[in-house]
Formats: sequence, C-alpha cells, structure tokens
Amino acid sequence: MIRRRTAVVAVAAVCVAVAVAALVLTRPWEPRPRVLDLAGDLRVHDPALVAGADGEPWFVYSTGDAHVGAGAPQVRRSDDGGRTWAEAGTAWDASSDPQWVRDTVDGVENLWAPELYEHDGTWYLYYSASTFGSNRSAIGLRTGTTPDPDAPGYGWTDQGMVVESVPGRDNFNAIDPGIVEDAEGDPWLFFGSFWGGLQVLPLEWPGGKPVAGAEPVTVASRIGVPDNPIEAPYVVERDGWYYLFFSRDLCCRGAESTYNIAVGRSREVAGPYVDADGKDLVLGGGTPVLGTEGAMVGPGGQSVSRGHLAFHYYDGASDGDFRLAIQELAWSDDGWPVAAGVR
Repeated sequence: MIRRRTAVVAVAAVCVAVAVAALVLTRPWEPRPRVLDLAGDLRVHDPALVAGADGEPWFVYSTGDAHVGAGAPQVRRSDDGGRTWAEAGTAWDASSDPQWVRDTVDGVENLWAPELYEHDGTWYLYYSASTFGSNRSAIGLRTGTTPDPDAPGYGWTDQGMVVESVPGRDNFNAIDPGIVEDAEGDPWLFFGSFWGGLQVLPLEWPGGKPVAGAEPVTVASRIGVPDNPIEAPYVVERDGWYYLFFSRDLCCRGAESTYNIAVGRSREVAGPYVDADGKDLVLGGGTPVLGTEGAMVGPGGQSVSRGHLAFHYYDGASDGDFRLAIQELAWSDDGWPVAAGVR
C-alpha cells in the first residue's frame, strides 16, 4: 500500500511539473504577434505595405514583373483588413516608363523593392533600378495623391533620381529604399545592399530628395562575412527608439534561400544602431527577428505599416515560390520586436 501510494504521489508530481512547464511555455503575458491568415494573390516580392485604418483598403506595392507594365512596381489590394489580396495592376504602364532609368542603369528589366510614404497629403513612391550582382544602381521617386488605383486623381508623377551608385566610385549599392521621419519631422532615407552595407541619407520635404551636400553614412554591415550579405533596411520609430529592421544572408534562391530578418535600435535616427547585446550593427550586430521555420523559407524584404510587419518568404511546400506574409508585431518588455512563423 505504501509503495502504491508513493507511486501515485510520484505520478501526480510529474503531472504537476508537466502542467507548470506547459503554463510557463504558454503563459499569457508572453508577447505574441498576431499572424494574419492570408488568401488570394500572394505572389509578392519585397512588399511595401500600406495598412488602411478604420475599414479603409490596404495596399501592397512590390517588385515589378519584367513582362508587365515595363516592370513597374506591382500593386495589390485588400478590402478585408489585409487578409484577402487581389491583383490591382502596376503603378504605371509602359507608356510612362521612366526613360532616365534605362539611360542611367543599363540592362534594367524591372523595378525592385518600392517604398511608399505619405507626408502632408503627398504620397512618395521610391523604387530601385539595378541588375543582379551590380552596384550600378539608382533609387528613383514618383509622387501622387493616393496609392489607390481606383481613387480619383490616381497617378504618379516622375521626380527623377534620388541617389545613385557607380562602380569604382561608390562602395554602396543604391537600392532598397526605406523612409522614416525624425522627431522634428525631417525625412531620412535608408538604403543599401551588400557592398559597404546599409546607408542613411538625410532628405528634405517637400521634394523628398537629399539635403544639399549630404553624403551617405554607413549604419549597418556584416563585417567578416563574405560579400557583406545585408540589405532591405526599414526603420520604425517607437517609444523614442528608432528600430532598424534589415534582411541578411541570401534571397532569391527559392527553397535554398537563407534570408532572415534582424534588428537593431538607436535613440538617434542616424545611429549608431546596436542590437540587444549592445553590439554595433556596423560591426556585424543584429538581433534575430525571424528566420526559416518549416515550409516558410528565407523571410525578408520587409516593411512595417501601422504596427504590421510585411515580408516575403519562399514556400517550401510550393517548390520555393515566393509568397506574401503579414503579421502584427508584438514587443517584449525590454522593447524588442517579436515575430512568428507563418502557419
């Protein structure tokens, strides 16, 4: 009887331990991102998300298709809070293709990694012009009154080049634009891919172009890693911190992609940015945010809108084709973003 009672007590103790462990692993006070279950046309690369407020439509502008609209940024729309997406054409058609891009960067087939930013009633559409493996690149700008192709007055007016990179002259790559305003309302452009890493450049309103005489400054790098695989900077201001999200390692290899998202932060928009361990991003720092999980391979090319993180990944269950994903970021008690894998 004593032996049996001891066994029962032992079993009960194990059950309590398992229950406590389960409670610890699932405790409700852990930050949990809300992952949106997406449907529709999700074949999106390098999404620039505009999350609508109070029932307004959502939009995603993304890397263009060389066979459609002269490779202009693609547009997709959601009317149910970012869950179901439908193709909505391209930002412009072949008749308004920017000739200066073709004259500046030889071999451009499509425009990459757009960025959308609204200031004082004007929308600024930045985009990248380049070819794979080259830093002969440029970031261009168009302006309009709305990102909605169905809205009255929709259209994008070409404003020309913002910044370029020239092999042999510049140790940076002028692609992957991201815009943030500082506490004084002044705009800053973050950009870069491989080469010398991620750059920051002050802009000025209303033109959306660089401040006269300003030069790019490096804010993040993968020092010691061959080819410096870092790109797609995107900065978000929160609680007095500027958070620099970026993609690192290799994209565009389908299910073999090693892309992942990391982050650092700074009290000043121009840096220095450090990770959660205090390591400067220029020296290779970066706190992991999201990497390959199951069939979600190589997440990256991110943007953030109204607290929602948008990115693309390569679907291991669909031969590595690229897909759009969106989730509402969570934040840890010590102020770091938390993301989750796609279901």
